[in-house]
Amino acid sequence: MELLKQRILEEGVVVSDQVLKLDGLLNHQVDPMLTMEMGREFARRFAEAGVSRVVTVESSGIAVAFATAYEMKVPLVFARRKKTLLADPDALCERVPSFTKGIVTDIMLSRQYISENDKILFIDDIIANGDAARGLIKIIQRSGAELVGLGVVVEKSFQAGARTIREQGIRLESLVDITSLSEGKITFG
Repeated sequence: MELLKQRILEEGVVVSDQVLKLDGLLNHQVDPMLTMEMGREFARRFAEAGVSRVVTVESSGIAVAFATAYEMKVPLVFARRKKTLLADPDALCERVPSFTKGIVTDIMLSRQYISENDKILFIDDIIANGDAARGLIKIIQRSGAELVGLGVVVEKSFQAGARTIREQGIRLESLVDITSLSEGKITFG
């Protein structure tokens, strides 16, 4: 997506050779028009997959996942990162490290909103090491649902996450591939 690349170049902040801050686009502020374009693109790419639900992890993936679910006319379900007093005691859970937060968290998805009859499209904002993605994939697999693919807005292909997902035989589609952040410069693949 050329528009997305342009916006990343204009608004992205290279923090280090491993970290790109996209707060103005994905993680703190959301551009509704760009987000709906991304949702349309994911819906187009997975149109023939028979998706019955879109799933994401809170919170940065929610906006793009919502746009995708809207375009596909299916429900959006998001895995929570924190237990609440109202949390489903029978939820599917997985403990995952967070690359950007530097902590380990639990992600939880209620069995009420995913079943073995579902065809799931998992949408996420950025894939770096892929820990959260692998955690949610395990949850989806334990539910008995079929994972038809993973759509990520930004793939940092110089980190192992996307490669390890593809090695599992999972279809992964990224809107933008960043091959390097060396010397403060964003390089696209």
